[in-house]
Amino acid sequence: MLTARFSELTDPILGRQLHRRKLFNLGFAVVGLLAILVALLTLTALIVNMAMSGWPRLSTIEFFTSFPSRRPENAGILAAWVGSLLVISVTALIAVPLGVAAGIYLEEYARKNWFLEFIEVNVTNLAGVPSIIYGLLALGVFVYEFKLGRSVITAGLTLALLILPIVIVTTRESLRSIPQTIREAAYAVGATRWQVVWHHALPYSVGGIMTGTIIGLSRAIGETSSLITIGALTFIAFLPDSPIQSKPPFISWQWLSSPFTVMPIQMFNWVSRPNPEFQINAAAAGTVLMSMTLLMNGIAIYLRYQLRRGIKW
Repeated sequence: MLTARFSELTDPILGRQLHRRKLFNLGFAVVGLLAILVALLTLTALIVNMAMSGWPRLSTIEFFTSFPSRRPENAGILAAWVGSLLVISVTALIAVPLGVAAGIYLEEYARKNWFLEFIEVNVTNLAGVPSIIYGLLALGVFVYEFKLGRSVITAGLTLALLILPIVIVTTRESLRSIPQTIREAAYAVGATRWQVVWHHALPYSVGGIMTGTIIGLSRAIGETSSLITIGALTFIAFLPDSPIQSKPPFISWQWLSSPFTVMPIQMFNWVSRPNPEFQINAAAAGTVLMSMTLLMNGIAIYLRYQLRRGIKW
């Protein structure tokens, strides 16, 4: 710092160059800040406008407890939000354990050779495949080949395939960001590879893993094209069987084979109708979907904070 200051005072040309660089850095920071503010203000304005448009329906409890109807004033999102919760639950239960386990294996256990590089390239490419391709794959494999039908389990498996590459990539990147010195210190005191991963690498990388997982689930909860491809219903006036029963064995898996609909498909159905009152319903449903996404992110932030308490570098 003192050397740079001395050179700036003794060399006018160097001083002018440093001054220009400082101005450039300041200008770039200001432009970046303005871009972020514009994006946030635009998103906030869109959400507020959507919430205000749908408020007449959001202010009534019947909107959340009623099935779809041909009359817009009687239509609700009960089947849609229940279906979304069930499908995203199946997706999380399948994609998160598989994705995290695959990321741990590829980063910590797999040999570094050409085959691993081949897998890395393909996993990265799969993260960018359009969702309609996964829908066509699920239609041929899960619906026709495995005979699972157009059900909740098929939708969960389809969305799990969709976000699995995202979970794998974010898990690997989170583990890769852990300093190698932490692993070397653990090995030095006699820890096994599994102990190093479980007690050191995973606790430090849990924040990045959860962030990537929530990003994937947030994408999945808003998917439409892949679910339409496998046969999600646009009008459904019943709920799947409850997972919890009052009689032994108290747990039922029948809901996995039930037909379903989800929030984005319900919104698409209402937006495609010419009646302006259905547009209000679609705005209200969109506000609920955004709230569900924000709630998921809030839960992830809270869990990440709780899991990282007491962990210090």
